[in-house]
Amino acid sequence: MQRHVEARTERFATKAPFVIARGAKHHVDVVTVTVRKDAHSGRGEGTPIYYRGDDCDKALDAIREATPAIEAGARRADLLDLMPAGAARNALDAALWDLEAKEARRPVWQMIGLPEPRPVLTAYTISLSDPADMERQARAVAARELLKLKLGGEGDIDRVRAVRQAAPDARLIADANQSWVGQDIEALCHALHALGVELVEQPLPAGEDAALRDLRPAIPLAADESCHTRADLDTLVGRYRFINVKLDKAGGLTEALALIHAARRRGLGVMTGCMLSTSLGVAPAFMAAMQSDYADLDGPLLLAADRMGGLEFSGSDVHPPHAALWG
Repeated sequence: MQRHVEARTERFATKAPFVIARGAKHHVDVVTVTVRKDAHSGRGEGTPIYYRGDDCDKALDAIREATPAIEAGARRADLLDLMPAGAARNALDAALWDLEAKEARRPVWQMIGLPEPRPVLTAYTISLSDPADMERQARAVAARELLKLKLGGEGDIDRVRAVRQAAPDARLIADANQSWVGQDIEALCHALHALGVELVEQPLPAGEDAALRDLRPAIPLAADESCHTRADLDTLVGRYRFINVKLDKAGGLTEALALIHAARRRGLGVMTGCMLSTSLGVAPAFMAAMQSDYADLDGPLLLAADRMGGLEFSGSDVHPPHAALWG
């Protein structure tokens, strides 16, 4: 029987406004793909990356354009040449992984050659706001082991100081979301290091990373918007010490696994992150997170309601996906 591809858009409300330096989100629109063959079906989800001009309509168009090749038998590796990186390719790639696992009656982690999965520590995001509100957010989740703070430039030290007061025992990482233009990055990192911040993501806009080359920040810097696929890596060495791997940026788990391997060869550390997404979108990222130094897979926790049968979160950990969900 020939494969059959189905794709649609779904909207999920956020639990509270999700605020970063680029603005606030009250919902997320995702593209969901199902690939059927015989008695089996595989599912995948992608969140279009709006700052790159992507949206669900464009993702659906890309999936429709690739559908004849997928239905004719194109494999995951073929997608790397068939489609550009992005949410559409990620959703199709995840659906094909899921389908292959069901056809082979083997979980994806075995197909990759990973050890049996165990729960992974995930960061929990504190949205950008004024110090008092970020302190309030942090106090509500102070028992979590790892918090990720969304920063915005002016006033960031006060924001982090307020979170530290509310959560004195939590580990902290921060995401500047390209907002530190015109800031003294070394001085900011020195001050944040004193407050226990371990890592700072993307201080400057993508494309302006050359300004980081001669810096000696007290905290390691991680490339997020500046790192999508393996093609970006050579420009990041000497500017960043970590990369943030997101499946929607990489265009799927297939490329993400290759990206992690290539980053390690260059001496870069790895964080696995996610866009706002449901458990279906995060499940494939768990396989990448198993090979990472940091995981930021809290997307489903930030939604008003996840998909039924979603991932299990307990304490500060996210548990491996079960077969009924994905993989």
